[in-house]
Amino acid sequence: MAEEKKEIKLIASRGIPSKDALYLPPHNSPGLRSFQDSSESLTRNVWSLEEVVNFVFPSRFQKKYNEVALSFLKLVLQKTSVSGDEIGKFVSSSGISKATFYNRVLPRLKRIGMLKVERQTIVALESKRKFRPMTISLSKTFGNYLAKIGDSWLAIVDDARSRGKQGEK
Repeated sequence: MAEEKKEIKLIASRGIPSKDALYLPPHNSPGLRSFQDSSESLTRNVWSLEEVVNFVFPSRFQKKYNEVALSFLKLVLQKTSVSGDEIGKFVSSSGISKATFYNRVLPRLKRIGMLKVERQTIVALESKRKFRPMTISLSKTFGNYLAKIGDSWLAIVDDARSRGKQGEK
C-alpha cells in the first residue's frame, strides 16, 4: 500500500502584528526633525512629546489613538503618577471611549514601557471584598529599550569600521 503524504498548509505571514510594531518613517522624511549631522553625529535637539508619541501612535494612521495617548501622557507628566480615580475622570472628561483608552491606548503605552501600572490589593473589612486600585506612573523602560538597540547598532558599526580600517593597512 502506498503511504499517504499529508500536506501541511502554512498560513502566509501577514507581517508584524500592529500591537507589536513601532512606526519608523524613513530617517530623512520631511516631517521628521533632523537627529544627526552630515558626519552621522547626534544633534543636540530633543524631540517633543508629540514627536515621540508619533512613533507609537502615528497620527497619519491612528489619529484618535495619538490624540488620546498624547493628552493622557501630558496628564501623567504633570503629576508623574495618577490614581484610578484620576484616570476615570480623564476618560469621562475627555469624551473618549472607555474601550479606546483601556483596550488600545493604555495597554500599548504599558507594553512599550512608557508607563508603569501598579496595583494594590486592598480588602474592605466590612464586606471582605477585594479591590485593586491602579496607579499609573512614568517609566524610562521605553527610552532604555530603544537606547540599548541604538547603542548595540552603533557598536556593531564601529566594530565593522575599525576592522575595515585594519584591513587597509
